[in-house]
This record gives sequence, structure tokens and C-alpha cells, in this order.
Amino acid sequence: MTLTREELRRVSRPLLVPEWAEAGAQEKLRSARVLVVGAGGLGGPVIRQLAGAGVGALTVADSDTVSVTNLHRQQLYASADVGRSKAEVACAVAQAVNPFVEVQAAPALSAENAAALIAEHDLTVDATDNFETRYLIADTCRALGREWVWGAASGVSGLCSVFGPAFGLRDLFPTPEDDSSCDELGVLGPVPNLVGDLMALQALLVLGGVGEPLRGKLWTFDALTGRVRVLKMQMAEG
Repeated sequence: MTLTREELRRVSRPLLVPEWAEAGAQEKLRSARVLVVGAGGLGGPVIRQLAGAGVGALTVADSDTVSVTNLHRQQLYASADVGRSKAEVACAVAQAVNPFVEVQAAPALSAENAAALIAEHDLTVDATDNFETRYLIADTCRALGREWVWGAASGVSGLCSVFGPAFGLRDLFPTPEDDSSCDELGVLGPVPNLVGDLMALQALLVLGGVGEPLRGKLWTFDALTGRVRVLKMQMAEG
């Protein structure tokens, strides 16, 4: 897809990165459609970064409304947004960041709409905070043979990976071990934002065909020590 002069001005800095420019990554990104499930602490950075980066189309699926307890970490929202639809506010922010991005709000992901929503996008980003939806995304993406970017954050720890048909969430966590969310466990505000930014970066690498995304790897972070580890994952035998 050919970028307009104004679009080229907006993405002039990424185009100075040799690996990005030589791969034609910006053009690939401009023609890509991304589904972001969840517009909270993880999804906010993903939505804003992908919009700024110049993704072609962005769909935000979230049925939640903004709460005052979200504001310490969910940077898309302000006090005046309390009570409003997260998906609608997130789409408005994305459009304000980059008017060239096609944005739309979608209903919450469900067993009835998951296959259709995921199938019509090039990449899904799982930025949810509940296991029911996480496993719905995992099972649907695997059935459709799709990759997806996954992340999680709670307390002082964060996780991120790029899953696909060969290795997915159920291979790492066969069943939910703990269905607690930030509402029960708490979280330090910068943690989900840091993880969300990494998730956005992984989406850019996948869509642009650049670098080595976290396929078959699990990135882990401990906020109290600053320790980062990248673990190589493999399917269990038998």
C-alpha cells in the first residue's frame, strides 16, 4: 500500500531504522488489520502505539466502562471518562493520535462472535484480564491457524509471548490456575504499561516481518528487582 506524503511525515522516524525500512515493514503495517481484545492497562498502550505506528485498521473489543480505580494505570482515560465505554474512548484516542487509521469498537469477545472477529483480522492481541476470554482467544486462534500476541500483568510481575498453532496458551498453562484479576490481586501502574508496550512492539515485529518476535519464548519481568528473563518453550513429549 502506498503511503501519502502526510503519512510518510508521521512515520519518518521508524523509516530511519534500517531493518524496518529495508523490510518494507511500514507498507505491510499500513495494510494490516489488528484486533485488540481488552482496552485496559495492557490494551491501552497497545492501542495507542499501534495507532501511532500507522497500522491500517484497528478494532477494539471491550464491553467494560471506565472506573476511577482504572485511572492510575490505564493512560487512555481521564477522570472525565469515568462511566464511559472503554472501547469507544479508546477508539477516539486512537483516531486523534492518527486520523489515517481506520478504527472501530466491537462488542466483547464471545463464543458466538470470536471466530468471525478473529478471522477478519491479520493479528489478534490478547490484552484481557480474565481467563475465560484468554482461553477463548487461544482456542479460536489455534482452530483458525492464527498467531496472536499475549501478555499478562499483576502485582509486580509481567509476562509476554507470541503464540501460534504450534505452541499456544494451553501448552504453557493447560488450565487456568488462578482466575484473579487486578481487582483482587492489585498491580503497580507502570507494570501493565511496560508489558503493553512490549506487546505492541511484538505486534509490529510480526506484522512488519522484522526481527525475532517472541515465538516459542516467554518474556518475564519482576518490577521489584528489574529482572527480565526470556525462557525458551517447547512442547512436552508424549
